[in-house]
Parts: sequence; C-alpha cells; structure tokens
Amino acid sequence: MMARISDLRAHEVINLTDGRRLGNIIDLQVDPDRGVLHAITVPGRRGFWRFFPGKDVVIRWDQIRKIGVDVILVELEPFGLPNP
Repeated sequence: MMARISDLRAHEVINLTDGRRLGNIIDLQVDPDRGVLHAITVPGRRGFWRFFPGKDVVIRWDQIRKIGVDVILVELEPFGLPNP
C-alpha cells in the first residue's frame, strides 16, 4: 500500500493497549537519505481547563502495529501516555 504524507495526516491514531484515540498525525520523523520513517507525532492532551496544550506524543516506528485505510494502530504502554 502506498500512501502520501497528506493521506497519513488524515488517519486517526488509536492505541491498541487501552483503545484510546490519540488524534491525527501532526508531524513525521523521516530519514530522507534512506527513505525511512522513524516516528510519528500526535498532539498531547490539553492541560489546565483544556486551554494549554499538552506535551506531544512521539510514537516510534517499532510501536506502530498496522497502517490501515483510515486508522493507524499503535501499541503504547499506559505509562507512556499523558493522564486523561
């Protein structure tokens, strides 16, 4: 399956460990010389009264389990996520 970066950004990222929706991709870490994807970044949960942005969540390539047609399934340990 071939995908463009713009297509990947439209995919919703879901954690298989707890079923939590993490949001959509906001950034990619790519090695342009080798053409290798190293990580994706999703927005962190909002902080105080949901006004202040949370720390973004970086998901390494080895944590990505499946890239589907409209979702990306990842496996993150619960301690690796910000508290709800």
